[in-house]
Amino acid sequence: MNIKEILTILLFLVTSKGFASPQSPDLLIYNGDTIGIYTLLLEEYFDQIKKTDDVEGKLFGLNFREGASFNCWRGYQAIFIIEDNSLWLEQITSCNEYYYSDSIDVKESKRQILEIFGDKVVNGKVPVDWFTGDLSISNPDRKLLRWDGVFVRTFEEEILIQFEKGEIKKISEIDNYIDEPSRINRKYGDTLSNIIFREIQKIKWKDTDRFDCSEVYLIKIGKNGLIKEVIMPEYQTEEQIKEYWDTKREYNYCIRTLTKGLKNLKFDIVKNLGKPIEEDIYIEIWFNDDGTIENWTD
Repeated sequence: MNIKEILTILLFLVTSKGFASPQSPDLLIYNGDTIGIYTLLLEEYFDQIKKTDDVEGKLFGLNFREGASFNCWRGYQAIFIIEDNSLWLEQITSCNEYYYSDSIDVKESKRQILEIFGDKVVNGKVPVDWFTGDLSISNPDRKLLRWDGVFVRTFEEEILIQFEKGEIKKISEIDNYIDEPSRINRKYGDTLSNIIFREIQKIKWKDTDRFDCSEVYLIKIGKNGLIKEVIMPEYQTEEQIKEYWDTKREYNYCIRTLTKGLKNLKFDIVKNLGKPIEEDIYIEIWFNDDGTIENWTD
């Protein structure tokens, strides 16, 4: 199972309202501080070296992941350190350890590191030369911007470290949120579905006696903070639309009316790793016989 498969399973557990416990992050020691990181660097290494069944059995079997728990599905917690302008793997410890401390079983950690990395070990540490990309870090006192409910967290202000084969190429401070007074607030804790529903209530639904638009909608907010698209996620093909809806005209009316009613909304800009991102908002609405609308969003 690779890193993409693991994260896909977690996303399924969340979106399907299944059970998924918040996961402990890996740790990075940076300028004397121990900070949680939400990029699984060790899993990326495992993905790169999978070549034979023997290798997979050694690295991905129960012996390696025996520390797995509800709060640590990967079975370990990796601890990294930045030294000499480079990124190093320093410890692989039990999931029960949430902070770098003397309670770590250093002997077992060294055994596992040696077993996995062999002659790549340098003075008890491993250069993370397999990683090229961006790593964001933030102190716990920073304001949380987004959390997927299980693992990944993004903060409003972060430090972005760019690596090339484990060596630091650039360090910069980034803001992941552009707050404009004339736009709608998208900070963590604000329920965007409620904000959107209030706008839906203002729409003039002219044909509610003929068309019933009670449905689950997905509202796509673009990178520019504007509504990019409105769809019904349950009906993505012509066959699905034909099977459920009395007429294609009714389906089109609901999508067109909602899109037109929301087109002037402007939201603050949300970023990840300093780059603007799109965001999907699900909302379920119900039309009563008297024309009033209810918000059925969970």
